[in-house]
Amino acid sequence: MKNHLVRTLIGCASAALLFSGCGQKTDADSELERAARALQEADPAPQAGAATAPVTTPVYVPSGTTAQPAQAQPAPPPAEQMSEAMTAYKSGNLEDAVTRLQRLRATPAMTPQQRMALNDAMAAVMTEIYSLAAKGDARAIQAVKQYEAMQSQQRR
Repeated sequence: MKNHLVRTLIGCASAALLFSGCGQKTDADSELERAARALQEADPAPQAGAATAPVTTPVYVPSGTTAQPAQAQPAPPPAEQMSEAMTAYKSGNLEDAVTRLQRLRATPAMTPQQRMALNDAMAAVMTEIYSLAAKGDARAIQAVKQYEAMQSQQRR
């Protein structure tokens, strides 16, 4: 019982911090650029004795399609993936940007700072996309559907 209360209090405090933030509005473009800078930092040296396996990019196949999933391809470096996601976002290709950011989130080889910067960027992008979708933007609505489908598939 006591443990449950502590978890609940920690969860509430975390949620309050998440929703209140620093009191400043986060801009998706600036968060993406900050994440790109963080991902360009040199990768940490692999831990001694750790086996290094090639990182592959997961392939998203929408449910209800008859297409067979393609063979997973070696993933480009995280900095390159972030650059591609930024380009897609800035050009208005929101669905592609969301897909690229989700794939990047699945990359295991990141420092904690890089992962935090990526999560902040993803949160800022999704906040902006949800806002656009609420105003009726068709591209944003499709991006939200894509994001939610990927989240559902990831939980399985």
